[in-house]
Amino acid sequence: MSVIEKFPAVKGLLKENAKIGKKSFFGVGGAAEVLFIPNNVDELSTFLSELPENIPVAILGAMSNVLIRSGGIPGVVIILNEGFKRVFVENDVLEVGAAVHCGKLSEFAMDRELGGFEFLAGIPGTVGGAIKMNAGCYGSEISNSLIECEAVDFTGQIKWLRAKDVGFGYRTSTIPDDLIITRAWFRGTKNVDYSISKKINEVMSKRKDSQPLNQRSCGSAFKNPAGQKAWELIEAAGCRGMRVGGAVVSEKHCNFIVNEDNAAAEDIEDLGELIIRKVFEKTGVRLEWEIARLGVRNERR
Repeated sequence: MSVIEKFPAVKGLLKENAKIGKKSFFGVGGAAEVLFIPNNVDELSTFLSELPENIPVAILGAMSNVLIRSGGIPGVVIILNEGFKRVFVENDVLEVGAAVHCGKLSEFAMDRELGGFEFLAGIPGTVGGAIKMNAGCYGSEISNSLIECEAVDFTGQIKWLRAKDVGFGYRTSTIPDDLIITRAWFRGTKNVDYSISKKINEVMSKRKDSQPLNQRSCGSAFKNPAGQKAWELIEAAGCRGMRVGGAVVSEKHCNFIVNEDNAAAEDIEDLGELIIRKVFEKTGVRLEWEIARLGVRNERR
């Protein structure tokens, strides 16, 4: 029996052995055992309500902050479709689909003269993932303007989360892993006393000057420890330019691991673990991955 025959008959795209690794920002990794792409919340809810409990579920967005291991991801991977990429505005409130790219939300708000979203121009992921990890940069975080979210749990139940009831911290939230964010509402700021477009340009200029945007990477590899900067610890441990296979620590920003020469997922992960070890030996600080690592690892021979 094909694995896909175990899944319910649903609307939306259902595909076996979907090659998703190459579509990630690292451009490496294996396949999804089964890929499901719903067109709307009803399709997602129905699929999950009929899915057997023993089948694992993973949710992916733009794959800008994830390393997919070479052995692929077992079970079902869900990626939200065009139906989750809509944005509406009423007064100063934006209703945003979870699959909207952060940069697109920043542009949409700018066009409607709503401030508070400029920093999102520097975040390459989608809104759903950004909320889950409380993404931010240059002193701002997405939770600052969040009002509430719509989400679907792994049993297909639709839930509502008010921002004030969620615990948000540095690159983290208390949103459970078995909730898939589908929509969110944000409050923008009217009549700001600065140029929104100028601020977005400043964000993009900072990114261009400080990050290896012309290479395959997934942004900051490690979270900043409390009161410290990960890149400074990595620099102090002598890791700038360090290499494992085709993966290398960026010379431009040493908290970035880049796929420089057809790296395998194992090269990237092993380099990251080497950095963690070197930094701990040098400074006594144990770095934590900011990049999510998913799937089955192919062990080296």
